[in-house]
Amino acid sequence: MALEDSVTTEVRNLEVLCKQLYESQDASRRTEAEKALVTFQNASDSLQKCQLLLERSDSAYSQLLATTTLTKLISRTAQVLSLQQRIDIRNYVLTYLYNQPKLTQFVIQGLVTLFARITKLGWFDAKEEEFVFRDVIQDVTTLLQGSADHCMIGVQLLSQLTCEMNQISEADANRSLTKHRKIASSFRDTQLFEIFQLSCNLLRTAYDQRKSLNFNDESQHELLKQLLRLAHNCLTFDFIGTSTDESSDDLCTVQIPTSW
Repeated sequence: MALEDSVTTEVRNLEVLCKQLYESQDASRRTEAEKALVTFQNASDSLQKCQLLLERSDSAYSQLLATTTLTKLISRTAQVLSLQQRIDIRNYVLTYLYNQPKLTQFVIQGLVTLFARITKLGWFDAKEEEFVFRDVIQDVTTLLQGSADHCMIGVQLLSQLTCEMNQISEADANRSLTKHRKIASSFRDTQLFEIFQLSCNLLRTAYDQRKSLNFNDESQHELLKQLLRLAHNCLTFDFIGTSTDESSDDLCTVQIPTSW
């Protein structure tokens, strides 16, 4: 009980530090808060506290801290989390997003990025001879079948995953480039076309229902933007692995496979 109280107190302190970092007008206080939060992110017991921050915090900044900390844990070259822990985090993220579709947008984006990073880095991880991170469409089906807010999050998950697979992140730069290309090629061959078809089907449904759409409704408007972004990300995927500078917007050649 004393240990539990100690953890709860530390979580409360973390919430205060987040508030100081993002809201304080005192530069020295912000600097001290940043140092303390970096120490927390590098601590060995940060995983449990991240979950507590997400579960009990009313502060979007604290939720963001938990999300970015988990993403850093996942992205470490020397993997410190077991396969089951990573599966649990992935499932927790999906459930959390479903239960709280009205989160602040930067928290949603952080969780979406976390989901994409876990999926990519665990693409070849198997449990009982089954690749546990590859049923991406099935993973987000419940969200896609929900409200406009839920569907938008599901589309964001697929869109961010497509981007993650298509670019060499900082986490990938510290690993093998060959492994990145193997993961990207596998994703392209097994998932990308199905994701693109899904985006087209959802856009077609929106077009068929255009008379009933309300573009003044922020959720419906944002959902259409996310659907178009998903379709665009699929079409601009580096199908043949030739792009060397993902930061450049000059190369806009569409390399759609003939099988599509």
